[in-house]
Amino acid sequence: METITLNGVEYVKKSDVGNLICPTNTDGLKYQIVRAHSVGVFAGYVESKKEQEVVMLNARRLWYWDGAASLSQLAMEGTSKPENCKFPCPVSKIELLNVIEILDVTEKAKQSIEGVALWQK
Repeated sequence: METITLNGVEYVKKSDVGNLICPTNTDGLKYQIVRAHSVGVFAGYVESKKEQEVVMLNARRLWYWDGAASLSQLAMEGTSKPENCKFPCPVSKIELLNVIEILDVTEKAKQSIEGVALWQK
């Protein structure tokens, strides 16, 4: 992904927008997949967790995935069919309530998820 920094702001080439990551500091945070009751599934960096509440940074909603039989496989291997996945743009921060599942994501799977083109209407 090509970027340039101008006056302290990082810009991404429009054709790379599917790989866009929000400019939020995620140093030391785990990249995870989080499923929350009624709102769906997100992949991103877990900033904090307290009981069933999770705050995530640079999180993409995993609205529809293909090329993985389950979230477990997606977390371990990524998707083998990124062209069929529907992952909208990342949000810089989201608070999820009623979290029911948290999966650690391998580096291979993280690169796969982040590499899925931006889905939008």
